[in-house]
Amino acid sequence: MELKPTEQGYNGTGFQLTSIDKIVGVARSKSLWPLPFATSCCGIEFMATMGANYDLARFGSERPSFSPRQADMLLVMGTIAKKMGPVLRQVYEQMAEPRWVIAVGACACSGGVFDTYSVLQGIDKIIPVDVYVPGCPPRPEQILDGVMKLQDLVKTEQFTRRESPEYKALLASYGINVN
Repeated sequence: MELKPTEQGYNGTGFQLTSIDKIVGVARSKSLWPLPFATSCCGIEFMATMGANYDLARFGSERPSFSPRQADMLLVMGTIAKKMGPVLRQVYEQMAEPRWVIAVGACACSGGVFDTYSVLQGIDKIIPVDVYVPGCPPRPEQILDGVMKLQDLVKTEQFTRRESPEYKALLASYGINVN
């Protein structure tokens, strides 16, 4: 029996050896359940992304969840007013670990054209963001590209990263309680 080293592990006739990190990473990356948090026009583009022409279900995100406790990918789309900030943070905190965030559109990324006292200038002021999707509004192809970039990040993330002191320090810098 001959073992051939590959990028994923070792291959042989009828079997493959790999690490638990890689198995869990692939499983997580292909089963992200999105929670759409849409407040304006970017939400319409997300609806198109879920439709038949673009079909986000092809990437394992078939089931959008409208409960934070059943989702692991938060898609924040549109203008977030400062009054909405605590609500967004509460939704993020209610999500179970591991959880990931995609900021969709110029407003979620940086406040967009609304440089006013009432608009949050980027959601990364209140919650950590993993992927930014620019555009006003971004095309469905851009949203799909953002999801695929998040899948790559999830696939390569170490299984124990969420328990690391660095990750806990990141959450603490946002004032998020870590148990």
